[in-house]
Amino acid sequence: MAAMQTPAFFDAVPAIVVADPLAETLGAVEGGLIEYCYVDAVKVTGHSCPTVAGAWLMTRAALARLYPGETPRRGEIRVELRQTIDEGVAGVIASVAGLVTGAANEGGFKGLAGRFARNGLLRFGVPMRGEMRFTRLDNGRSVELSHRPQAVPPPASISELLRDALAPQASTAARRTFADAWQGWVQVILTEHAEDPALIEIAA
Repeated sequence: MAAMQTPAFFDAVPAIVVADPLAETLGAVEGGLIEYCYVDAVKVTGHSCPTVAGAWLMTRAALARLYPGETPRRGEIRVELRQTIDEGVAGVIASVAGLVTGAANEGGFKGLAGRFARNGLLRFGVPMRGEMRFTRLDNGRSVELSHRPQAVPPPASISELLRDALAPQASTAARRTFADAWQGWVQVILTEHAEDPALIEIAA
């Protein structure tokens, strides 16, 4: 089987390290420390786009705000979204946030001897100022964030390139040209605007 090949810039995106007490207890990861990389978000969603990138950056920013100088505790964070589960891109955003934080909806892990439950920690349709809210379960501290994709507009030709790439008889070259332009846009978001407050707005 051929090795998975991804755009080189994926490796330049800062990783997120969390401590997962469940993983430590069950011996899955030494010390419970898990490193998530952007490629993991791509794997769980099946694609790389401005929404996936924005979800990654919101999650990263939220954890940095909630755990200054500490390692975030996976499975001990509630994640809430303003959108309902079937609205817009809420499901995609939740997939990325849930991957990193361990937060899951009612179908998630229900715990072990009364500990480590993750079900019910991912909620949709919650009124708030921001787009997402992350809350620490141990101390109740929370942070709300919003993704403002207009802060990094797409390449001027992206619509035409997409049209050409989706045409029934699209050539390999046309599909490749679009894909390169699309990932070039994502690269700018993740490597040049990762700390841009105009892109990821912290509301509270």
